[in-house]
Amino acid sequence: MIAPALGAWAGAVVAVRVTVPTALLLSGCALLLAAVVAGRVQAARARAAWIAVLLVLFVGALVLGAVRASAHRSGVVPSLAAERATVAVVADVATDPREVRGTFGTSTVVRLTVRRVEGRGTVWRLRSPVTAWVRGDAPDLRLGQQVEASGRLGPADDSATAATLSVTSLSPRPDGAPAWWWAGAEKLRAAITAAVSGRGDDVSALVPALVHGDDHALSDGLREDFRTSGLTHLLAVSGTNLTLLVGFLLALARPLGTGPRARVALAVAATVGYVLLARPEPSVVRAAVMGLVGVAGLSTGGRRRGARCLAWAVVGVVLLDPWLATSAGFLLSALATGGILLLAPVWRDALARWMPRWLAEALAVPAAAQLACTAPVAALSGEVSLVAVVANLVAAPAVGPATVLGLAGGLAGLPWGPCGQLVGLVTALPAGWIVLVGRRSAALPGAAAVVGEGALTVTLLVVVSGLVAATGHLLLRRPLPSVLVTALVTGVTVAPLSPGWPPPHWVMVACDVGQGDAAVLRAGPTAGVVIDAGPDTEAVDRCLDDLRVRAVPLLVLTHAHADHVDGLAGVVRGRDVGWVGVGSSRPALHGRDARMLESGQRWEIGDLTLTVLAPDVADVRTAVSADAANDASVVLLAETRGVRILLTGDVEPPAQATLRQTYPDLRVDVVKVPHHGSAHQDAAWLAGLGARWATVSSGKDNTYGHPAPVTLETLRGAGVTVLRTDAGGDVALVVRSGRIMGVRR
Repeated sequence: MIAPALGAWAGAVVAVRVTVPTALLLSGCALLLAAVVAGRVQAARARAAWIAVLLVLFVGALVLGAVRASAHRSGVVPSLAAERATVAVVADVATDPREVRGTFGTSTVVRLTVRRVEGRGTVWRLRSPVTAWVRGDAPDLRLGQQVEASGRLGPADDSATAATLSVTSLSPRPDGAPAWWWAGAEKLRAAITAAVSGRGDDVSALVPALVHGDDHALSDGLREDFRTSGLTHLLAVSGTNLTLLVGFLLALARPLGTGPRARVALAVAATVGYVLLARPEPSVVRAAVMGLVGVAGLSTGGRRRGARCLAWAVVGVVLLDPWLATSAGFLLSALATGGILLLAPVWRDALARWMPRWLAEALAVPAAAQLACTAPVAALSGEVSLVAVVANLVAAPAVGPATVLGLAGGLAGLPWGPCGQLVGLVTALPAGWIVLVGRRSAALPGAAAVVGEGALTVTLLVVVSGLVAATGHLLLRRPLPSVLVTALVTGVTVAPLSPGWPPPHWVMVACDVGQGDAAVLRAGPTAGVVIDAGPDTEAVDRCLDDLRVRAVPLLVLTHAHADHVDGLAGVVRGRDVGWVGVGSSRPALHGRDARMLESGQRWEIGDLTLTVLAPDVADVRTAVSADAANDASVVLLAETRGVRILLTGDVEPPAQATLRQTYPDLRVDVVKVPHHGSAHQDAAWLAGLGARWATVSSGKDNTYGHPAPVTLETLRGAGVTVLRTDAGGDVALVVRSGRIMGVRR
């Protein structure tokens, strides 16, 4: 069934991208090709039946998926969207609202199922999915709630919805309360969060993510550490979550004398309840299916039956929801489940020859899942985690208790809050261990290797993973070969790959130049805009070399202090430098092309848009003294790939207060903390920028006390993750799939 399942998967991938006539034409071509091959090749009856099943599933997924996708491309709502009509709708809230912070401020995105639409003087009653965008603060929306909204329709981004709706007004209907099951699930989610509140920000955010996948409270820093250490799968709803919770319930039911049928009914009821708790979104449905497949496949005994269960699950999922076939999460989930079903038992038996069986299983399961996902993870992110297997092994004993206790705390807290908090006190122990493993693993040297995401790299990883899968059990039968192979793979992999820098998709790097400032904004494959040059020529030259920057179309020197300008020769060494921008604090440039920068100026350089926010036009013509140079710093707003970055020089509270008054609505994603994170900050302005990431450029063990603890506390209190050059060398901000993340070298 594996090949027919892949055929259905391929059919669904094509289906959501083509029209129905194209799908029928492709189906006819496939059937014609099969008939020609069958006429020329004498196949056995079993082989012929196998080919027939493959074709039926491919054609079925292709045609059914195209019909469903076509329904979203035609009809009343898509027609109104093509005209960008203004409409009023009555709709059901189909997903939890999600806040998106972009270039033009904050928006709330929510999927609506439109039941009634009024536009162009006509009213239609229908059922059509749309993606709604609400600018600014959105009302409190709950899943299953019925709302009234008005706004302008626009074409959908893909075939999964019929249109987008830019909302101008939105309000819940008085008679549109969610059904009782949605209300109950919402209360349980709130009780789970309340049970672990006050146990530390990381633990309080992690437990809801483990239990039902709500990860909105996680800091970007913890997300990044979990990604580096290979623990990201814990932050999303997966088959593991369902397997743990259902397995726990069945373990409780067995001593009570429940029969097989009762236990099956309990497993089904628990699965339905869990889907309601975690929301019936595609990722949750996928996780529920894969979790049940894992339990069923392993319980039947035999890899062939387990693989058959997985194959039929893939077929069922892509036929019911063809858009899941294009989901990276579905790919990783299916591959991880396949690795566990096919490889883990063999590896476990090989290891069990010379170690306890429980330890062999603990090693084999995460290793098999990680191997199966290595190549696609590299294709998606350009990185391979070198500590993932070990981190998962060390964290695994705590995942089950943290998940089960998290749910138990919510259930206990429903009738009486203090009872839930008591359970939450115990839950914090395993959850805290998982946080500790994720943080410490990510901090290890070479925790993640940057391998790139090209076709050659991914193909090589596929070949290597296949060889390991085919021969790994032979090497694991004895301890000495196992240790030697592990050491060899680690040595060969870590040595050439761990220096992988710069990370793929980087947009900004704060260079480690000691006690000074130098930052680089990516303007092209080998081009970068440099903001300040630091105090040392060698340090900034090394940073630019490591980033492979050969052209500097613009160099901005924010002010004339030595810790920002003395490294100028290192920037220009062997590079094509365009022009230099300076403010009212002007350094000596020895004949270089220098231009005065003043507020309001704006340029586009490659992927970058740069806007000068300070100094003011009235101040720029007057030279300032060295004592006043900090507040005369050039302040820039950089925009690239939907991310806003504020570069602040060394502005201090007076200049920061001026910026706050001049730009009261300024919101950014990243801020370069002024003056190396000194204590002299306008805390209200710094915290009010809305940044999620901050960089601090300061020297290790500097005598100024930079960055100041009070400044770090202000940033953390505002939910900002701080990247410091004194703690980790060069630091980078990268943008992947629309999300910005920090990477330490």
